[in-house]
Amino acid sequence: MVTYKTDEEIELIRKSCLLVCDALAEVATLLKPGITGQTIDSAAEMVIRDHGGQPGFKGYRGFPATLCVSKNEEVVHGIPNNQAFKDGDIVSVDCGVLMNGFFGDAAYTFAIGDVPEKTMELLRVTKRSLYLAIEQARAGQRIGDISFAVQNYCEVENHYGVVRELVGHGVGKNLHESPDVPNFGKRGRGLKLRAGLVIAIEPMVNLGDKRVAQAQDGWTIFARDHAPSAHYEHTIAVREQGADILSDHLRIEEAIKNNAELKEISNKN
Repeated sequence: MVTYKTDEEIELIRKSCLLVCDALAEVATLLKPGITGQTIDSAAEMVIRDHGGQPGFKGYRGFPATLCVSKNEEVVHGIPNNQAFKDGDIVSVDCGVLMNGFFGDAAYTFAIGDVPEKTMELLRVTKRSLYLAIEQARAGQRIGDISFAVQNYCEVENHYGVVRELVGHGVGKNLHESPDVPNFGKRGRGLKLRAGLVIAIEPMVNLGDKRVAQAQDGWTIFARDHAPSAHYEHTIAVREQGADILSDHLRIEEAIKNNAELKEISNKN
């Protein structure tokens, strides 16, 4: 069942989303070769709790951590561990917050050190596809318009693999609500968008084949051909005139600019 949020509820979701992005900005200050997923996970949890929130992922269906930390060929749902990141790694960090009864959700893929140009291009294209999808998130459009925007740009125009098994979703009093928001589909299909709908749009795109598999830990999803994978996510509210982006990647990107160990992911025009 799809629920529509009041303006007051949307503002509470925004507060949760902004705290997510503050936690991800803290991650961006720390990431460098030699740092571990467990280190950034602990730092993110501290930011969230210090600001009155609760980690939205920790304990969700048994997930053991505050962050999903997925590097290189890992697509999503990686469990933070004590393996050190290396120069040339890309790291998707997904975070959720529960505060004032509402969830926030956002993700960003970071590039550590000397990342190959073909991988950097994957990151730029995936990030750009997120904003192309957001442009479709206005009242009167359909879910399929969002889905088509990602698939057409990433798969048709740039020949990457768009993951099918994992999708965006509604956000509100629950971390995952209806409707599903796939990254593939046809224009004019699916739920008609109405003002007050809050959804997470999150392209998950592989450099190679679209097919994925699950690791033995029961959580981590990785590209079956072991090529790199990118993931960016915003939570947005549908409005009559367009999307209202509730999360804030600019906070994260300011931190990236101040960390010499990270490469900036510029928007691809």
